Amino acid sequence: MRFEGTLKTWNDDRGFGFIEPAQGGQEIFVHIKAFGPRVGRPRVQQLLSFEIELGPQGKKRAKNVEPVRRVAARSKVRQESRAQWGTATLFAIPGFAVLFVVVALLWQPPLVLAAAYLAASLLAFLAYAIDKSAARRGAWRTSEGTLHLLAVVGGWPGALLAQQLLRHKSTKAEFRTVFWGTVLLNVAGFVVLCSPFGRSLWTQH
Repeated sequence: MRFEGTLKTWNDDRGFGFIEPAQGGQEIFVHIKAFGPRVGRPRVQQLLSFEIELGPQGKKRAKNVEPVRRVAARSKVRQESRAQWGTATLFAIPGFAVLFVVVALLWQPPLVLAAAYLAASLLAFLAYAIDKSAARRGAWRTSEGTLHLLAVVGGWPGALLAQQLLRHKSTKAEFRTVFWGTVLLNVAGFVVLCSPFGRSLWTQH
């Protein structure tokens, strides 16, 4: 069975790199020997067709790799998708910052909330970076449930930046849908808990 994907990284000196499968999942190791003699030197962002086999250590690797001729069309689609994702990132975090200031002026929530968001965001960014590295090495992955949990408890700004800057979990539609749900849930919870009604609930205990 053949798959398609994009060559995300390539070390020309050592002759290997990693392919990001079009259907999602962990990146696939590829060696220069997996390419045919007429393919030429691989290029980052090159669209490839390949088969998968298990290497000596049981890790997945690509074989019978060939370039796909629809590179220009596929590249345009991916660039448009990333542009839209970047726009969402651009407005989500500043928008929440404005909301935080408004809520702070109206209801004066504890300042520890700002520190909590910062700490959770740093932890989420680190989790994404570790998962990205693990995907490249074929090692143990951080579950998507854990990443969503970090987002819903306040780490979604850091997660959003990691998705954009690290290009990790930024194109999987199902993951993105759930992620934005955690963002909405967190923001709604923040507003409710900081409101007079919410504060009356947790100050009674």
